[in-house]
Amino acid sequence: MLAKLSLRLPVRRCAVTGTVGLALLGAVLPAAAAEGPGPGLDRFYDQRIKWSACEGADLPEDLQCGKITVPVDYAEPGRGTLQLALARYRGTGDPRGSVVLNFGGPGGSGVLGLAHGGKEFMGLTDEYDVVSFDPRGVGRSSPVSCGTEATGQALEATGDEAMSDPRETLAQLREVADECAEHSGPVLPHIGTVNVARDLDVMRQVLGDKKLNYLGFSYGTRLAAVYAAQFPEKVGRLVLDGVDTLTEPLAEQGLASVRSQQTALEHFLTWCTEDIACPFGQDPRKARESAVKLVDSLDENPVPTDFGYAFTGQDLAVALGQGLYSRELWPLLQRALAALMEDGDTRGVEAFATGGVTLPLPLRADDPLVDEEEVPLDNLPAALMAVNCADDPDRPAAEQVARDLGRLRGAYEEASPVFGRHRLAQVLMCHGRPKGTDFIREKVEDVDTPKMLLVGTRGDPATPYRWTVETAERLGPSAVVLDNRAEGHTGYGSSDCVHRAIDDFLLYGTLPPSGSSCGAEDDTRP
Repeated sequence: MLAKLSLRLPVRRCAVTGTVGLALLGAVLPAAAAEGPGPGLDRFYDQRIKWSACEGADLPEDLQCGKITVPVDYAEPGRGTLQLALARYRGTGDPRGSVVLNFGGPGGSGVLGLAHGGKEFMGLTDEYDVVSFDPRGVGRSSPVSCGTEATGQALEATGDEAMSDPRETLAQLREVADECAEHSGPVLPHIGTVNVARDLDVMRQVLGDKKLNYLGFSYGTRLAAVYAAQFPEKVGRLVLDGVDTLTEPLAEQGLASVRSQQTALEHFLTWCTEDIACPFGQDPRKARESAVKLVDSLDENPVPTDFGYAFTGQDLAVALGQGLYSRELWPLLQRALAALMEDGDTRGVEAFATGGVTLPLPLRADDPLVDEEEVPLDNLPAALMAVNCADDPDRPAAEQVARDLGRLRGAYEEASPVFGRHRLAQVLMCHGRPKGTDFIREKVEDVDTPKMLLVGTRGDPATPYRWTVETAERLGPSAVVLDNRAEGHTGYGSSDCVHRAIDDFLLYGTLPPSGSSCGAEDDTRP
């Protein structure tokens, strides 16, 4: 459940953070409700998938892989195509269709998400083929990149020295945008959610489904809402877990996420200090102060790593954000922090910061469907920011950004002295890129679809619970809300109660009453 991710080169996923490069992008506006494929699109809707065993290290033997072809630009489908990587687990017996999963990000690989997290969804194979995919610009599907230097430049742009000269900061951010454009292919101007939703409809048809059945986490909920607005007549059973905002500007999204991360960190530190082995001691207040000092000290004196780069305080912020996604990760995070603080061993926190990816990987640009090992290392953060910028119509003038820079930094660091600077860097990275679409903010509301299930978790560090309430109100009577009174990003993988409610809806069409809840008294999954 990716959601907002790291700007550092070695990177990862979610749920959010989501946690957090970038890229140049543009917006192609579709019809608000598409009645058919549209001119020149029949050949894409009429294609067939050839499924075969997946090739790749440690991929399950029963996982099948395939690909579909979609137009780069739906407005001009004859001007180029790209291929999307798909994976599936076949349903048992005679499945009645497919359920499509999106694990979040934006920038998360659905193929790898299904390969490594598929056991969570085996109950759905009683009725469905369980399918996921790498969205355009992500993973094996024409991956975007910003190169090896751009992400570091973006973080430097929010440092003390750069912030003293806002115009120099903006010049650095424009250079980052140019780097992203240089290292990405023709997909970059067409990478936003509006086009991913159109790809999703092609996928629905090619899979043989009259209606889309779908489970999306974190960013995947934004994709679901956009699909519902574009193709209301094709909506089957849609589930949104860890609900994203549809209306807040990126700067406000960033502040909300920073506050949620800070709250989650404080909960983690309180839990940690109850254990004699907690490296921060046994006083929660002092532990919070120590966490801030640790980030600051690593920014001042980064620690060398085995992979040739220095581990900074901003890298630690990424690691903490990833480790807070689920309570199940807290013991591992505690041990990783102890190793760092007591022995200077960065391996544990590096694993959190990079999602387990630690080696630079080459990119072969001449193959539209690249091999897994050839996906650029910065693809996840590059795709995340490319999509977020493509989905956001706000582009303040340079003069306004320069005026607001000091105020923004103050607000972010007040919200969280641990996560504020890193999240602000992500928000600023849309500067120098084309204005994004206004379709999501203006058109995705009051959808005329069958009921859909929205799950919000009270202690979610990436997607605040209020976003679930606001998005449900915006979508209208079709939205049914399940309140998960628990910690962590999303609920399906951590709460038996949420898991049952989602499976019951997808398998049998049974919905809980809107406003019902799952709570701490319910069993949680191991």
